Formats: sequence, C-alpha cells, structure tokens
Amino acid sequence: MSDTGRQSFTDKASSTMKPDSQKSTFESAGDRVKGAMDDMGSSVQPNSQKSNTQSVGDKFSSNSNQNQDSMLDKAKNAMGLGDNK
Repeated sequence: MSDTGRQSFTDKASSTMKPDSQKSTFESAGDRVKGAMDDMGSSVQPNSQKSNTQSVGDKFSSNSNQNQDSMLDKAKNAMGLGDNK
C-alpha cells in the first residue's frame, strides 16, 4: 500500500503496462501529471518517514530523480511498448 498522497502501486503498474500508442491524449497527459506529482512527493518526503512498502516502491519505480528508467519502464521498452530512449 502506498503512503497517503502518493500514487497507488496498481495505478502506476496499469499506467506503465498500457502501450502509449493505445492511450488517448487526455490519458497520456494525466499519466504525466500523476507521475510528476508522485516524483515530487517522493523527493519531498524524507526516506526516514516513508513506510517500508513505499521505500521499496520508490526504489522499484526509480523515484529518486536520477533520470534513470524505472524497472517497469525498462521492461516496457524491452517489450517494444515504451519510448525506447
């Protein structure tokens, strides 16, 4: 379970696994906004105040603002569903 004010893990996973080509413009924009807000929440919330579950979730999704692809993004790119940067 994600911490209060953070994007749920199921929402992140479903957003990541749906190919960008199948998303509407509104859905893509919403995903970007939600992702940006969650990244901000990750940066603002000290690690010492995160639940164990949230800490693991942040590591899994690369919410450390180091400009690295998350594991989910890497998997999506490997399957040909992502941006393939």
